[in-house]
Order: sequence, then C-alpha cells, then structure tokens
Amino acid sequence: MTDTMGGLLSIAVLVGLLALVYVPLGDHMARVFMSVKHTRVEHGIYRLTGVNPDAEQSPKSYALSVVGFSLVSIAVLMAILLGQAHLPYSRDMDGMPFWTSFNTAVSFVTNTNWQSYAGESTLGFTAQMAGLAVQNFLSAAVGIAIAIAMIRGFVRSRSGSLGNFWVDLVRGTFRILLPLAFLGAVLLMAGGVIQTFTDSTMTTLAGHSQVLTGGPVASQEAIKELGNNGGGFFNANSAHPFENPNAYTNYLEIFLILVLPVSLTRTLGTMLGNRRQGLALLGAMGVLWSVSLALTTWAEAGAHSAAGQAAGAAMEGKETRFGEWASALFAVATTGTSTGAVNASHDSLTPVGGGTVLVNMMLGEIAPGGVGAGIYGILIMAILAVFICGLMVGRTPEFLGKKISARQMTYVALYTLTTPALALLGTGVAISRDSTADAMGNSGGHGFSETLYAYTSAANNNGSAFGGITVTSDFFQITLGLAMLLGRLLPIVLVLMLAGSVAEQGKVPVTAGTLPTHTPLFVGMLVGIILIMTGLTYFPALALGPIAEALA
Repeated sequence: MTDTMGGLLSIAVLVGLLALVYVPLGDHMARVFMSVKHTRVEHGIYRLTGVNPDAEQSPKSYALSVVGFSLVSIAVLMAILLGQAHLPYSRDMDGMPFWTSFNTAVSFVTNTNWQSYAGESTLGFTAQMAGLAVQNFLSAAVGIAIAIAMIRGFVRSRSGSLGNFWVDLVRGTFRILLPLAFLGAVLLMAGGVIQTFTDSTMTTLAGHSQVLTGGPVASQEAIKELGNNGGGFFNANSAHPFENPNAYTNYLEIFLILVLPVSLTRTLGTMLGNRRQGLALLGAMGVLWSVSLALTTWAEAGAHSAAGQAAGAAMEGKETRFGEWASALFAVATTGTSTGAVNASHDSLTPVGGGTVLVNMMLGEIAPGGVGAGIYGILIMAILAVFICGLMVGRTPEFLGKKISARQMTYVALYTLTTPALALLGTGVAISRDSTADAMGNSGGHGFSETLYAYTSAANNNGSAFGGITVTSDFFQITLGLAMLLGRLLPIVLVLMLAGSVAEQGKVPVTAGTLPTHTPLFVGMLVGIILIMTGLTYFPALALGPIAEALA
C-alpha cells in the first residue's frame, strides 16, 4: 500500500469512527446537562463545598464564579509548583522559579498548556498528577460549562439565569471527562504508553547506564488529548515514544482530540430541539478542517520545497514511525482544536504547512475548536454571519429564534477583537525588543513566524509552539501568561453576557422572512465570513512571516 493510499484510508477510518460515536456521545452529553437529578457523589461534593445545586445563577453570577474559580485554581497550582520539593514523589526536584510557575499555572488553568520547561527534568510525579492533570480535567470542564450556558441562552425564554456553574463543572468532570479519560488511559496502556511511579536504569549498547524517566503518563496523556489540553509529560510531547509509541496510539490520540468537539455539535442540536442546526455548524467546521488538512498534507508530503525535493521528503522534525501523513493529520487536529499537543516539530514544517496550522489558530480554533470553546466560538461567528445577512436585506437579524440587536453585536464585536488584539500586540511588543532576536531560533520571516506563533497560540489558548524560539526569560513568561489569561477569561465573560442577553428575550416565531441557518447556503456564507474576517485581521502579519518565507 502506498503512503497516499494509507493516509487517505486512515483519514476515512477516523471520520467513520467519529461518526460512529457522534449520536450516542452527543446525546449523552445533552442528557447530562438537561437532567435535574444529582448523583450521590455529586450531592456529597455540593455539601462539602456549600453549593446549592438547585439554585440558578444570573449571567453575572455565572461569570464571577468562572473567573473566581480560575484565579483560585491559578493560586493553588502555583503553590504546588513552587513548593513541589516538599511534596512526596517529587523525584528530588526543586520548586519552579516564580514567573515560570505563574506562566505554567495560568497555562494549565486556561486550557492552554503552554510549556516553557521540560517536564521530565522539572516536575515530580505529585506535581504532574495533583497539579497539572487535575487542571486538565477542570479546565476542559469549564469550557464545556460555558458552551452549555451559551446554548441555554438560546433555549430559554424570558429567563434571567443560565444554570449553575458549579453543577455544570461537576457534571462535566464526573459524568463525561472522567469515564472517557479512564477508558482512554486503558487503551493507551494497551498500546504501550507507560504508567509507572519509578524511573528505570537501563544498560545501553555501549555498556553504560542510563536513567529513563518513568511516571503516570497514560493517565495524563488520555485527558491531555480528550480535554484538548496538550501539555506533555515529556518535553517532546506526543513525539516521545513513552507518550506515543506507535501508529495505534497516534491514531487513538488524534481520535481523542477530536471526539468531544465534534460530538458537542450534536449536543447543541439536541438541546435546541433542532439537530439540523448542529449538523450545519459541524459542516462549517468540517469544511475548514478538511481544507486545512489538504493544504498541510500537500505541503508536507509533496516535497515541494528545494530541500524537500533534494531529500525526497520533508521529514525534518518528524518521527519516522509516523511519517508525513500522520504528522500532518496530528498537526491539523491539534491546532484546529485548542489542544496544542504535537507529534512533530512545527518549527520544521514547510512554510505552507506551518502557515496553515498557524491560520488554524487564527480562525479562533473553531475547526472543530476546543472542548466547549469550539461551540461558543462557532456560534459567535454564526451570529456575525446572520447580522451581515440582515444588513444585506434590510431586516432585523434573527438567530435560533432570538433577535440580534446592537447589544448582542457589541458582545460579538468585542469577542472577535479580543484574541487578535492580544496576539498581534504581544507579537509587536516582543519583536520591538532587541533581546527577542537572540531568543529566536531563526532569523528573517521564519523567526518572525516563531514569535507570531507563540502569541497566537497563547491568546487562543492552544499551547503548541514553533519550538525554535526560547521563551524562558521573565518577559516572555509574563507577557505570554497574560495573553493566555486574558485570552481565556475575557471571551468567556463576553460569551456569558451575550448568552444572558438572548436568554432574556422571548422566542421569535419563524416566518417566511426568517433566514434558514441550517442550510448548505448558510454554511457556505458562514465559512466565507470566517475566512474573510481572519484574512482582514491577520494577513499583514502572515505576509511578514510564512508567506514571505514561502515566496523566498
């Protein structure tokens, strides 16, 4: 079988597996958040924390709960990282430096999982499990909770509440993420991913002794991919053979990355009582993801550059056990979501391949987007598309039975401006500093791409990197940390305010003049607006980076 045939077959099987679980998993998640019953474990948690699970929260209260929970989580995780030397199973590791701990805590709490350290030489087992892995669950559950609150805004009529954040957080963690992560960890261990609490001393072929770092990798790897977190136990992330030893585990990790963002569109349709709407948004996500995959695979597998033609392949920075097709598929999956895990060095991608995965993040990571974040991100863009359509025909825009007025569009406009402003301003400030040139691994257009990629990844809560840039200085730790924090919390607050504003409205009846938003025509309109918005916002920066490098 040729590489091309094998690659196409693997993509087809992946799509088939996602389709197989789409209905049962999507409907299960809808039932989880529509149910009024609480389990015994949940009741116990509510009693311990003093939460009234039957109390509803206003949009403001819901937003304050999210922000407060996130800030407390950052403080707790920083304490664990700073004081890890005093924890059991620390592997004799010292505590992290203050600003590195700040950057890391913000990174994992915001679901970014940007890492400016090597996990195997910096963190002990307790810090990995009780600190980072816990936030892998909680940050993903927060994203799901915000998406559900957004959906409730369109479902409810004349309501001043969006549900209960604490209930949504607990249910997302215990009823969805924990069971699926447990199953994923077992399957990864079956494929050879390690799960130990000791390091191993081996004898090399030359007769010398070498210590191989072990650890509870499979349990962290499962939620790392499932929750679209991306932070690796090892510095090499999913390129490390202990995290991702073979083609089977690579394929399973890609499936885990995509399964929740894809299935949440079914949850949306089920909760709305209009499953065609969920399919329409999935269609828009699928178009963007397919185009990105085609471009990246063409660039990486086609050997179009001079170096690629000379070598016969573009294999620099890729694992031979995966090859170009599997590396391109992983790269598109991880940047189309908010995962950020890598099984190859993105810094070694071709200009077209690297530029495409960069654009995936610039789209707002809505193809199919992060866990929860993909749903509310694509809904924001759908509202924008409806608004533009309304301007064309001179009619007050409506979406999912709610009128879209100046108030809603203010939230939409602020949402669409937040992450580009953080990414571009951060890049501009960094490039203006003389010390940044020393931090870059390359000069010229590629060096600019490294910096642009870093701030785009941080502001969009992705976490992957063009590995050539060194970001261990206090300047990068602070500015990237702030980009991650503001890029997470500001959009969430705006989404909740938007959801609250539509929940207050009554339902608008469907008439002959209502724009259908479940048709292929609207899907095409939505995709076009997303691409135009991204192009108008980022094209000058892209022209200085990957485009200039590709044309050089």
